[in-house]
Amino acid sequence: MTAGMTRDPYAAESFGRTLRARGLSEGAVSRYRTQHDAAHRALDADGVPRAERRRWVVPGRIEVLGKHTDYAGGRSLLCTVERGLVIVAAPRADRRLCVVDAVRQGRVDIDLATALSLRNMRGWPLYPTTVARRFVRNFGEAVGGAHLAMASGLPSAAGMSSSSALTVGIALALAHCGGLVHHDAWRTALPTTLDLAGYLGALENGVRFGSLDGDTGVGTMGGAQDHTAILCSAPDALGMFAWAPPAFERWVPWSPTHVFAIAVSGVVASKAGAVRGRYNRAARTVAHLLRTWNLRAHRRDATLGQAIGSAPDAFERLLHFAEVDATAEFPAAHLTARLRQFRDETDVFVPGAADSFARGDFAAFGDLVAQSQAAAEAALENQVPETSSLVRSARDVGAVAASAFGAGFGGSVWALVPSVDAEAFSTRWRIAYNEAHPHIASRASWLRTRPSPPAIEVSID
Repeated sequence: MTAGMTRDPYAAESFGRTLRARGLSEGAVSRYRTQHDAAHRALDADGVPRAERRRWVVPGRIEVLGKHTDYAGGRSLLCTVERGLVIVAAPRADRRLCVVDAVRQGRVDIDLATALSLRNMRGWPLYPTTVARRFVRNFGEAVGGAHLAMASGLPSAAGMSSSSALTVGIALALAHCGGLVHHDAWRTALPTTLDLAGYLGALENGVRFGSLDGDTGVGTMGGAQDHTAILCSAPDALGMFAWAPPAFERWVPWSPTHVFAIAVSGVVASKAGAVRGRYNRAARTVAHLLRTWNLRAHRRDATLGQAIGSAPDAFERLLHFAEVDATAEFPAAHLTARLRQFRDETDVFVPGAADSFARGDFAAFGDLVAQSQAAAEAALENQVPETSSLVRSARDVGAVAASAFGAGFGGSVWALVPSVDAEAFSTRWRIAYNEAHPHIASRASWLRTRPSPPAIEVSID
């Protein structure tokens, strides 16, 4: 350093060193540094002093397996990706939450004193509005103000949890910069990271969490899978979690000889947008099955998973009840197919795939993933021709396994491929998609990743 120069503790170089130490690749570090600088510049433009700024990296996630299992009390196999949000934030003296999108140049300014009267907004402002309203409902005047800027490197509405990453990032920044994490009410209600993940899932879907009252949410009937993956994953490992509430089950070490190739289909699948109704129908199917079970079995089980596990013959009884209590909206064939898909995904595909991957049996892993995909196409009715085509062509051009992931109705597909063939595979896969779906292929994007760290605060040197 030249004599007389002052070292900038906010420099991207120190930020990059921390990310490298966490095991992120050079490509990921470079992308995050660009986002980091954009977020700082946005706060500079707003006149936010640098002295008290804090910064977080919040990744997106891959649902390896576990399609629509979280809100039903099943299990999933998850990891994060090497792309996500960078959030830079500072406390405010007043009780306002100001959020700036450093990429799209949008902003939202919320008075926390009147947050309970806020109505849901359209687009990305829906998420800071929902976080602010729920925090104030649950923690009152303990929620202090914050000024934050975000810069996202995640494709929007692509199945990689860009919206949940935003919820998590805003929640972390508001809780820490506003001092909420130091209050007894927060510590009592949310003592662990898994508890926080469960709470943020409840925050999005609007339901009560423990002693914390529910609110409007964002309008989707989901669970805590995305938030758990983002907050609780581990680098170079797949995590198996059970749901409702979130519970860690095991780590599956990553194979250094393989990598995930991801195709973003170009078919937009926003859970808070046009596909919300179809996404929520999958959850309402589960709610119908559970309501039928509790009424006819004279029980009060909280989830479908709990109901199936309540007795040796519970699954067969549920199948019978589903046929008896079918409706025009939920025909018997739909209910029984969804019930079998949930049971098989939870008790067969997820644990079986974890075992196969752990012992390096990629043929068995691929077979189980293929069965999961087939069950999703038949029972969840959430696949589109583009994602189904991507799954088939991935296997045709050399993938060990491939599956659509996320809410469905568009989004992305992951393919497990040998690292040495990853670049050539991606080229073959892209060509196949271009030939099969030329109308949408120009909107597609392609990336490769391995399991990355969870959301982390990157300290200021």
